[in-house]
Amino acid sequence: MLEGSGPATLWAPRGTALGVYVHVPFCAKRCGYCSFNTAVYLEAALPRYLAALGREIDLAGAAPWSAAAPVSTVFFGGGTPSLLTPAQLGAVLERLRARFSVAPDAEITVECNPESVSRDRLSGYRDTGVNRISLGVQSLDDQVLASLDRAHSAAEARAAFDAGRRAGFANVSADLIYGLPGLDAATWDRTVRSLLDWEPDHLSAYALTLDEGSRWHAAGRTGLPAEETVAEQYRTLARLAAEADFEHYEISNYARPGRRSAHNQIYWRAEEYLALGPGACGFLGDTRYGNVKATERYCATLEAGALPVATQERLTARQHLAERLILGLRLGDGIPEAWLAERMALEPGRLPALLEAWRERGLLARARGRARLTEAGFLLSDALFVELL
Repeated sequence: MLEGSGPATLWAPRGTALGVYVHVPFCAKRCGYCSFNTAVYLEAALPRYLAALGREIDLAGAAPWSAAAPVSTVFFGGGTPSLLTPAQLGAVLERLRARFSVAPDAEITVECNPESVSRDRLSGYRDTGVNRISLGVQSLDDQVLASLDRAHSAAEARAAFDAGRRAGFANVSADLIYGLPGLDAATWDRTVRSLLDWEPDHLSAYALTLDEGSRWHAAGRTGLPAEETVAEQYRTLARLAAEADFEHYEISNYARPGRRSAHNQIYWRAEEYLALGPGACGFLGDTRYGNVKATERYCATLEAGALPVATQERLTARQHLAERLILGLRLGDGIPEAWLAERMALEPGRLPALLEAWRERGLLARARGRARLTEAGFLLSDALFVELL
């Protein structure tokens, strides 16, 4: 469908709980590897964006189902959400609470860049009801950070983490990237050990991918490490995190007991979430949808009184089953055997033998009515998912 020709109202959820993703597109500086939907930060542009976001919340909240769908998580992603002042972020949360049934114990997360936060700003976020922050650390080597176009140093990353603790946050996550040009084994080992020494509650670590939309993809970035080097860095991370008593609960995510990301588990369990902001993606009922990406057009669409939905796809039963399988197998908990049985019934001649081959190779474990990928299976998951489909 054409951008800006969205539905008159959003689709009713099937489930009893809902996540909310709020996209804040602004960045003071765009990193070369980043393919997310971003916009240049201009302080003068914020009021128009925030007014449009408020209109979108109102339009979404006017749906007849909105008051009956408890919101269990809110996630501010970006971009750089920590460019918002506590007052600005608090106003968005108040608008959400006025239109939706945000649970008193909802997990409310803000992604933060280390250079854009202070103890005062983080304390202000706490006062608005934010109870979890996610720091975009990416590396603890200043040379690597410079190569990534990051605006902070390793020392500033540590200072931001400490500021979060002093501001009263008992749930702090940090992000890292591996598989980077020039990232050797010793530097990666030192980075992971140093970050774990901070005692964060959650750690996300992603292998570099040169996705379309990033400057590095457009330029054809060279010097990428060999596949085995990337795999070894993954194994180093998994080993060190386990030694520090972190649970490897999802392919790219590790948590202390009770500190899994509730919001991201909504994605991996193929549950429902509302999209707010330019380029945000949502899933309601049986429909996946995405908002207009350009911030200017997003604002103009809402100023004209329309929802900014640009794309939508209604999933078939088979598509929904495939998504549940692939997303669920990303989790350490795995999936119910019944889901696999439903998929195997569609291809009884191929899939049972395929899954048995995975089990024999030590990639898949099946016990107590559930199936899950092993650590070795996590490492090969992309190829395995293609085979499963």
